[in-house]
Amino acid sequence: MLGSTHGTLTTDFRARVEACGESPRTAVHSSAAPSADDAVAVDVSGRPLHADVPDLDRFFRPESVAVIGASDAEGRPNTGITRQLIAWAERVGARIHPVHPTRPTVFGLTCHASVTDLPEQVDLAVLLVADPLPVIEELAETKVKFAVAFASGFAETGDAGAAAQDRLGAAVQRSGLRLLGPNTNLNAFEEFRDDLDGPAIALITQSGHQGRPVYTLQELGIRLSHWAPTGNEADLETSDFISYFAEQPEVGAIACYVEGLKDGRSFLLAADRAARNGVPVVAVKVGRTETGARMAASHTGKLTGADTVVDAAMRQFGVIRVDGLDELQDTAALLARARKPQADGVVVYSISGGTGAHFSDLATEAGLTLPTLSEAKQQELHQWIPEYLNVANPVDNGGHPVGDWRGRKIIDAILADPSVGVLICPITGPFPPMSDKLAQDLVDAAETSDKLICVIWGSPVGTEEAYRTTLLGSSRVATFRTFGNCITAVRAYLGHHRFTAGYRSPFEDAPRTPSPSYRKAQALMRPGQQLSEHAAKQLLRAYGIRVPREQLVTSAAAAVRAAGLVGYPVVMKASGPQLGHKTELGLVKIGLTSASQIRDAYRELTDIARYENVPLDGILVCQMVERGVEMVVGVTQDDLFGPTVTVGLGGVLVEVLHDAAVRVPPFGEDQARAMLTELRGHALLEGVRGAPPADVDALVEVVLRIQRMALELGDELSELDINPLMVLPRGQGAVALDALAICR
Repeated sequence: MLGSTHGTLTTDFRARVEACGESPRTAVHSSAAPSADDAVAVDVSGRPLHADVPDLDRFFRPESVAVIGASDAEGRPNTGITRQLIAWAERVGARIHPVHPTRPTVFGLTCHASVTDLPEQVDLAVLLVADPLPVIEELAETKVKFAVAFASGFAETGDAGAAAQDRLGAAVQRSGLRLLGPNTNLNAFEEFRDDLDGPAIALITQSGHQGRPVYTLQELGIRLSHWAPTGNEADLETSDFISYFAEQPEVGAIACYVEGLKDGRSFLLAADRAARNGVPVVAVKVGRTETGARMAASHTGKLTGADTVVDAAMRQFGVIRVDGLDELQDTAALLARARKPQADGVVVYSISGGTGAHFSDLATEAGLTLPTLSEAKQQELHQWIPEYLNVANPVDNGGHPVGDWRGRKIIDAILADPSVGVLICPITGPFPPMSDKLAQDLVDAAETSDKLICVIWGSPVGTEEAYRTTLLGSSRVATFRTFGNCITAVRAYLGHHRFTAGYRSPFEDAPRTPSPSYRKAQALMRPGQQLSEHAAKQLLRAYGIRVPREQLVTSAAAAVRAAGLVGYPVVMKASGPQLGHKTELGLVKIGLTSASQIRDAYRELTDIARYENVPLDGILVCQMVERGVEMVVGVTQDDLFGPTVTVGLGGVLVEVLHDAAVRVPPFGEDQARAMLTELRGHALLEGVRGAPPADVDALVEVVLRIQRMALELGDELSELDINPLMVLPRGQGAVALDALAICR
């Protein structure tokens, strides 16, 4: 017997089992704290720099399992679950111990009245009870490593359920065990085929049913190694399983169906671990649409919805986001099995010119590189393909050559080209015997080449021998059913290898200690207040960001003197802690060139402020900076990821253009430059209609300095908005003409 006996244990346990009719119900909490070693590695804001990888070996391969609430009574839901768990335990070589307060045996196995009666310390406890909370507390006494809670009725049901889930999470944290669920299912205990070779897909789903398409890939010969149905994620979450799977040698790709992320930082650390190990993560993330309007005073707050940040964060750390479950299965399968590409070039090869042209249009539009084959290569191909057919790429063989010895010669010649990394052959429909011979030649060529060969089998029937036996029987050819899925998967494959080839963890360079700028900035912060423009610009100055020459004045005479010092022409603006967008209120005057204009502008600005009942700390007399590209750079706080940095086209039309890119700190110079190339208006920085190229280096430097501010100030800074940041011609820098900052 393990642990101590609680007097009410048997009675309470019987009541819980009988109350739910042996039918599981469900709940959520946070992961265990990082290990002592990992706890040392934190950034300037105290956040961890390494993923805490849970040792899940004993979860997936336990030596002993307790089934609490086990049953063999016909018609009971727990009976079917118990039967499946017994079969699973036999497959993984685990000893199984049924637990039920009133049954002496279950399916011929000795049944124990309570967890304290178990004959040994178990690795995994499966809870088939309506309320897992009391059982978690009992399991803590027996030092169980892992538990699974199927029960529902927790955070997914409303406030009362969320409160119950919080209690469960707290109990798990105190217990020292790790919990899967609640509101999970039996997917972790599925039967995986053991006759399949090659790298495997590890699957993570918050909804078990949504993982079925990936699980059934086994029927197409693609290996699966694990399935983690995370449910409500009271403890173990998607990030834990990504970190664990990224360390498993048999895992070639991780496929995820994610409804909501529990903790953004944990997810990024897990994705970072996968990227460092070169393990691709492919994810369907629910929530493309705006999940609620953000009440933000700044422009940048209006530019980034919750899903925009999730999308940017995934891209930043190499997570491949797809939309559909069909894309998830096809992309994960390709990434798990394909070897590293030798080149980025894609050649489209078909027996129909129309098919080749159609596919090439779609592939090029999606960003794939279709290189024009050299004249020498084209002449070589014309040995077997009629001269009147195009072989530059796409390669049209006209049909007949695939029916004889020429077909394989053509394929080998294309694959021998050093610019070619991927050969894609769309077969829009079966056309025996040509399509049969073509499929066989492609499979045979794949066995002797290190380059990727993809086939799109377009027949809606899917029972053809060439498809079912020849193509699906090959472990080297990637077979798709649609053009779109093939393009998505190939783009992800090439992109993943480009990304990981030059990947350096941004957490390695994250600041560990505050800079002198931080100490200056802290003195300027006003908790719970919006800073005036003048104070916000002082904050920028603290981090070395250039602002125009300006003076804050409180009289017309002082304004005239300030204009003489700043230098005509000048801009005059009202400055106050409650002012957001001044232009809309008429509180900005530009191009002032004389003392009389200065006095008139001062009077008008103060009159408007009085009329609008806006308190001022003065009037800013600013240097006028005219020539450059107007950008916006800012910081907002995301509920999941914390501070985020945004850069985009600025000016008065910023919210109309909505052209912005987002990153989650920390990130390096390469990511800062990548943000600029993502902008639709990127060409403006290169110089258009006779304008000189902008000082992109200075813009990148501002973005990196703002990132440092975001990291150091953390949640002290609710929002920051520089609009416009005038990026001057190359070599002349960038100037923050206006700024808004809100302290938390």
